[in-house]
Amino acid sequence: MRLSNPRTERASASSVIGMDVAELRVLLSTEGLRLLDEVGPIEANADVVRIVSRLRADGHPPELVASVLSQARLRAKARSKFGEFAARMLFTADGLEQATRLSVASLHAGRFVGAGIDVVADLGCGIGADALAMAGLDLGVFAVERDEATAAIASFNLAPFEAARVELGDATTTDLAGVGGVWLDPARRAGGSRLNNPADWSPSLDWAFELARTLPTGIKLGPGLNRELLPDGQLADGSGTPIEAQWVSVDGEVVELAVWSGVLARPGVGRAALVLRSGRAAELTSAHDSEDAEAGPLGAYLLEPDGAVIRGRLIGDLAHRLGGRMLDPTIAWITSDTEPETPFGAAFRVIERFPLDVKKLKKELAARGIGTLEIKKRGVDVDPAAFRARLALRGDASATLILTRIGGARVALLAERL
Repeated sequence: MRLSNPRTERASASSVIGMDVAELRVLLSTEGLRLLDEVGPIEANADVVRIVSRLRADGHPPELVASVLSQARLRAKARSKFGEFAARMLFTADGLEQATRLSVASLHAGRFVGAGIDVVADLGCGIGADALAMAGLDLGVFAVERDEATAAIASFNLAPFEAARVELGDATTTDLAGVGGVWLDPARRAGGSRLNNPADWSPSLDWAFELARTLPTGIKLGPGLNRELLPDGQLADGSGTPIEAQWVSVDGEVVELAVWSGVLARPGVGRAALVLRSGRAAELTSAHDSEDAEAGPLGAYLLEPDGAVIRGRLIGDLAHRLGGRMLDPTIAWITSDTEPETPFGAAFRVIERFPLDVKKLKKELAARGIGTLEIKKRGVDVDPAAFRARLALRGDASATLILTRIGGARVALLAERL
């Protein structure tokens, strides 16, 4: 399959709709792109009025200035996801919000390379974040986007790669002849609102899973997806197609659930929790959901499992690895008698246990001179902000207060974050 260079497509903004047509037209002009590079990223706290005044004094028309400033702000915001690459990319506000972080997109691309797939269809490519990572690993990329403005921006972003092209079209009617695998990110918002019914997504979740049965496919989904909607079976759905569900967190935030099928799914892996922290990756895998470890007495240490571990229902496996036990049968905390050293959660040393009583806690914290308090809660109906205000904290010391349940009793655990 021969993929063409999209460089010439980026100039066809006159027919672009969806995004402000005039804004995109002037932005994609030679003058617009030159001025955008000259201005550079504009941080949220920048003196925009001063920048506007300077650009207008230089003779630039107001519509060009507005377009460039909007894009310059997006480029600054995009650095958290794309690093230095953001300075040479274009964005829409929605596209940036929904785009995959480059660090995660690179792992997606690596799956296709590892599976021996050389041409990937990126259906619903958005601004082209995943397609960019795929092209960077020398994969042929056939990116499809139904919104003209977004497609034009994706084409611009992919312009440096000859083996990538962007096509305006609908994912459900795209001809996939010659494609070895598919990456799919269903649109889960419309008119600025989240669509809660997967049947309303574009394409629908059922359509995505049906495609996954016929071609090796990776599907990006929200990490909070109802697990009952995942294909039946831990390792294979009813068709015998291997299926893997992988939850991914970045620096403590669960950012996605990726469902992989066919040769993209790893043998023996039905559930996975991938944790990326400070540029390092660690993964917990299992053939299926793990059984929770038995609950036991409070030990000297506590571990709050990473959200990816909790979403993947791999807490029991993690507890057994650490020689720990559940703090309570209904609470996703692990307790142990030895310090838990693991990338799969945040560890705390228990200082003391108290009943969850404001007056008692206020007295105890004051006696210890604790003026800075991190409050974490799980399994109790407490507003941390309101609770902190009632404690009237004073002092130079700091600590963590964990509000939870043990054996059905509401408790407050004073702890030190490790």
